[in-house]
Amino acid sequence: MSQFLIAPSFNHVLLAPQSSHVLRIFGNTVLISQMIDSINVILCLENLFSEMSAKVPVLEVNGITPLQQMLSSCSGAIFTSLFVTPLDVVKIRLQAQKIPFRKGKCFLYCNGLMDHICVCENGNFKAWYRAPGHFTGTLDAFINIIHREGIKSLWSGLPPTLVMAVPATVIYFTCYDQLCAALRTRMGARSEEAPLLAGALARVGSATVISPLELIRTKMQSQKLSYRELTVCVQSSVKSEGWLSLWRGLGPTLLRDVPFSAMYWYNYEQGKRWLCEHYNTREPTFSITFIAGAVSGSIASIATLPFDVVKTRRQIELGELQAMNSSAQASSSTLHVMRGIVAENGVTGLFAGFLPRLIKVAPACAIMISTYEFGKAFFRKHNQDRMVQTRQAST
Repeated sequence: MSQFLIAPSFNHVLLAPQSSHVLRIFGNTVLISQMIDSINVILCLENLFSEMSAKVPVLEVNGITPLQQMLSSCSGAIFTSLFVTPLDVVKIRLQAQKIPFRKGKCFLYCNGLMDHICVCENGNFKAWYRAPGHFTGTLDAFINIIHREGIKSLWSGLPPTLVMAVPATVIYFTCYDQLCAALRTRMGARSEEAPLLAGALARVGSATVISPLELIRTKMQSQKLSYRELTVCVQSSVKSEGWLSLWRGLGPTLLRDVPFSAMYWYNYEQGKRWLCEHYNTREPTFSITFIAGAVSGSIASIATLPFDVVKTRRQIELGELQAMNSSAQASSSTLHVMRGIVAENGVTGLFAGFLPRLIKVAPACAIMISTYEFGKAFFRKHNQDRMVQTRQAST
């Protein structure tokens, strides 16, 4: 739901964890033990729940359990990243061809779930974003990257981003469903507004949890710190600047992501209901959720575009300051940054990148929500079948 849906979502840095398990994805050996461990824990818990459900009551929302919601959102996050990442890889390669990345410079990497700040390393000429090749356009880049480097190159840099993007997406979607169900029962006649509030609250919660990890990962990547050195660095930062320093940059993130999430979920639920009525169906089909997700994501992305421009500028600025280990502060406020953009480029500067953002957000929202809803429908049917079997066995 980040940023895209997931849309907007909080920024963090590309960094593979320095721990045990090794997995081969798209032909590249990468360390992603945290993601594997998280998924394995969810699967084990789901199996445990299946065995104990007859004895222990579990709070269900719309016929499925929180663990099943987590599995649905996890699968949706992975599918979304697989489909959307190639678009951003090609975009970054075209950018690097036009303006070569220098040491300490940052650029945005989007896997369809979240925006990630990537810090360029000095002397690393084999980095995927510095691969040789001259492209005349987007289609030419797709064809030549596949022909020269293999199709796996379209997912360059993806595995490390999933370490945080997948858990963050799971938290966000599960919190939304739980909050929305609770609010609907308490808001009475105004229950239609529940998605608006639930979407905003879910985004605030997930962004607040992830934000400190973003800064920590930036330091680890840019300064090549070990875990022990990182602990000392964080303690020093907290001692000199206070605990709030761990949430530096959260303001611009919330300013974009909270309105986006509120608008997205409200429009999605309304659009889904209207399409169900139009096609005279009680349960939304895959195509209905796909269309509703794409349209609501497009509306939310256009409405929050100025905040996205500001957030991107401030996050890149903050990342580059940390890469240089500078004690200087980023721009004083969001309003200050907006005034600077208007002074430099006029009001149209606040809507820069309109089409590229729309092209990324719309399909990301559509794929994520339709896959998520499909997973929930699967588990709902599974639970219903299990209940029928239990009743038949008891009689």
